[in-house]
Amino acid sequence: MSMLTPPGMGGKYRVTGAAYPRMSRPRRRRRIVLTVLGAVLGLALLGYGTLQLMNVFRGGSGKPVAAGKDCATPKPRAGAAAAASPAAKPAVALPQPGQITVNVYNATPRAGLAKAVADELKKRGFTVANVGNAPADFDKKVPGTGILLGSPKTDKAAFSVLGTQLEGDTQQTDAREGADIDLILGDAFKELSPKETADKELYLLANPQPAPAKTC
Repeated sequence: MSMLTPPGMGGKYRVTGAAYPRMSRPRRRRRIVLTVLGAVLGLALLGYGTLQLMNVFRGGSGKPVAAGKDCATPKPRAGAAAAASPAAKPAVALPQPGQITVNVYNATPRAGLAKAVADELKKRGFTVANVGNAPADFDKKVPGTGILLGSPKTDKAAFSVLGTQLEGDTQQTDAREGADIDLILGDAFKELSPKETADKELYLLANPQPAPAKTC
């Protein structure tokens, strides 16, 4: 008889073998944990969706983002549209090339340079008067590309218009009374600026570009 057999019971009710019935672990706690995790995940997704929806409505409302005081867009002044139209007059009144009388003088050892430059200036509309070698005060004494020499009373715009035809020129005045301008060609002179380049500089001279708007 086994020690597990209650007294008074025969061998019919003896427990044999090494297997015993086991109780299964309750699943209620696992179900609660999964439920809580699902609720937290659902709330997170709901909050994210709400935030995205608010951003969509806020971005599509058409309201501009508030800018700082320095970046506020100024109101257009009266007549601004008319000034921007293609028919508007240039901001700076410049003399036409035909209104400028030029004397071309050669201060370099190269023969025929003054005549070649004078002929090209005529093609570009300038009025050419005297052509020849430079006066003794300038002959072989101009290291740059050229000197524009005129009266102190000469319109400064005339100097600017003639100056678009060559790079690196300098401006000087003398005691003359007339409005003509001497173009004295120096040792560094090679040729006049290409006509397309000179025309572009003339346009910018007559139509100054506004300063770029300040960016935030």
